[in-house]
Amino acid sequence: MKSESVKTVDKGSHNVQDKKEKNIVYHTKNLNLWYGNDQALKNIDLDIYENEVTAIIGPSGCGKSTYIKTLNRMVELIPIVRTSGEILYRGKNIFDKSYRVEELRTQVGMVFQKPNPFPKSIYDNIAYGPRIHGIRDKKVLDEIVEKSLRGAAIWDEVKDRLNENAYGLSGGQQQRICIARCLAIEPDVILMDEPTSALDPISTLKVEELVQELKKNYSIIIVTHNMQQAARISDKTAFFLNGEVIEYTATDKLFSNPSDKRTEDYITGRFG
Repeated sequence: MKSESVKTVDKGSHNVQDKKEKNIVYHTKNLNLWYGNDQALKNIDLDIYENEVTAIIGPSGCGKSTYIKTLNRMVELIPIVRTSGEILYRGKNIFDKSYRVEELRTQVGMVFQKPNPFPKSIYDNIAYGPRIHGIRDKKVLDEIVEKSLRGAAIWDEVKDRLNENAYGLSGGQQQRICIARCLAIEPDVILMDEPTSALDPISTLKVEELVQELKKNYSIIIVTHNMQQAARISDKTAFFLNGEVIEYTATDKLFSNPSDKRTEDYITGRFG
């Protein structure tokens, strides 16, 4: 599915089309999600494009994290969850019974709010995924580890400490180790759930710079409470409120000329 038309916003489906031809990675159609009797997502229609950073903003409890955890079916780990609607990833419905969740999560990596390295060496953290996928050759693993750490812009900081426990690193370094661990399985999409909320400003800047570099090769969807961060690093931004997508458009337009008063009220600090 490609688009060649000038950038438009379809208010009914919140789909953004870009002047430059780009593939749709995720096509979410009429997605609803409930935790028991409580509806957390309501009629979500959203297209995510490849090699872009898509930011999801909105107040606490509006469905941001629930939405991205649905994109790799992680939300299914909660027994009381049920969904309706469709999410097409590269044209295939991820809810289809024939779609193996392991295959999906190999293609769609996840970086969480708090750095969560394994209690292992830096090397073993990065090599973990490739080993799960059957790679045993030490030379191949060495290459993957170096490439992934370079890709996460942390190789020079840890290349002489690969056998040390990852817990010995700073919070910002641990988060970049987690990003490197994600890169090691060569995903197509990287989901980030507030990846800098636990980091200091310098570490945050490093992760933001890294995100800009990574979008050359990956499609990135990032949940953030930091509107300045969304404005700095994303190509498109979706504003969620009470489980709905209120507005989804190019980031510069959303922050400079929002089309919905609720968006304007949120980004100007009137609520949230």
